[in-house]
Formats: sequence, C-alpha cells, structure tokens
Amino acid sequence: MDVIIVDDEPAARRTVRECCEREADFDVVGEFGDSRAALEAIQARPPQVLFLDIQMDSMNGMALARALDPQTLPLIVFVTAFDHYALEAFEVSAVDYLLKPFDDARFRAMAERVRRRREGQGNGDRRLALEALLEQLDRGVRTRVEAQPRVLAEAGSRMHMLEVSRVEVVEADRNYVRLSVGRETFHARSTLQQAERSFHSQPMLRISRSCLVNMSHVKEVSRTPRGDFILVVAGGTTVTSSEGFRDPVRQYLERLKLAPA
Repeated sequence: MDVIIVDDEPAARRTVRECCEREADFDVVGEFGDSRAALEAIQARPPQVLFLDIQMDSMNGMALARALDPQTLPLIVFVTAFDHYALEAFEVSAVDYLLKPFDDARFRAMAERVRRRREGQGNGDRRLALEALLEQLDRGVRTRVEAQPRVLAEAGSRMHMLEVSRVEVVEADRNYVRLSVGRETFHARSTLQQAERSFHSQPMLRISRSCLVNMSHVKEVSRTPRGDFILVVAGGTTVTSSEGFRDPVRQYLERLKLAPA
C-alpha cells in the first residue's frame, strides 16, 4: 500500500515513517510538513493510506480531509496529541487514529485494522465514516471553545484573563502563584493546591512541592548530575524537579517513550 505522511513536525514524520518501514506492505511514497503541498501530491497520485496530523499551521487535517476526492479517498489514520474531545469521537468511529506518543504495539494494531478496512470497506462507506467523524470533531471543537476554562491573573497593575491551556508553568510564591505564559509572567492570589484544581483540564505534572508544569508545553528534558530532571518549556522557562518528586517525573516520562524495535 502506498503511504503518504502529513505532519508539520519533522520528528513526528520520522517516527511514523520508521514504523511504516517495519510493515512489509507499507510503502512511504511521500511525506509533507505543509498540508497544501500534500493535498496537491495526493490529488496527483492518491495513496492507499494517509497519515494525517489534525493540527497544522497552514491547513488543519480536518480541512485537508474534506478537500480529498471521494472517488479516490485513501484510508486515513489521524495522528493527534491528547485531546479528550477528539478521542471520544475516534473511539466510536470507523476511522483510525494514533495518539501521540504511540508505541510499536499500538502502531501494529492500527496497521492490522487498516488492512481489514481495505478489504471490507468501499469508498462510499469510507466517505460516510469520515463525514461522521469530522462532524463529531467539529461539535467537540465548538464545545471546547464554549467551555474553555480561564483564570484571572495580574501583571503590573492590570488584571488579565488567561486561557489555562496557554499557561506553561505554575510556581508557588508565598501567598501567590506565579504563572508563566511564553515570556510573560502573571501572579494570582492562590495556593498551589488550588491552582492545581483550576488546571485539572491540562496535563499538569507536579515536579516539586512548589512547581507544576503543563507537560504539553515541554520542549526539552535533561538530567542534573544527581539525577533530577530539568524541563524547558516553549517560552524558555527552565524548572528542575526535586528529589522527592524524581520518581513520579521519571514514570511520567517513561510512558512517553517509544518502545524499542
């Protein structure tokens, strides 16, 4: 089966490509970081299987899927980071997905389902399944926007409404918590325990008694000579785990590793 991979993250494309190379009947004929270029390639030479990232800068995966020709619609495997609205839609759908990060076992199980779908699902069924999934994803996006939690925090003499999904680090600061959003810092009168409850919708990891990290924003991880973890988030803030939280951090990071070949 000819395979095309569309993801704007080079590391994510490489991971999918390496997994495909271990499947004898998967032949990667193209990979793209730009969805518009990918759409042109798909229209010129439709693949049998398409790995498609949902969120990309130029055109999201849902828009690209809608633009595909129903007569040559490939078997689509959506690739997504954790999003409970999306996962609820995928779990009841006939369209496959991979949740980042995934391991070899998860990829092989998906590959087997793709083979069965190719044998038993015609283009019409495939299109109906895709349309049903996209409609449910749209409803999830609307629900998420309507229910997007926000918190009130102060910077200078002004109060700001912050979307909790944008907050990268929460640190205790006496009777306040300090919130890092990119290169900006805000303060809110709260305990760390109260802040943790307010951020329950995010993948927050406590790395010390005084620090929570939104793991969806972590870009780099390293170790100190004594074994503590150094985490760097997207905005550049660097935080270090304490000895008492070393094991929970290690266990969390272990779950994100790809299984060895």
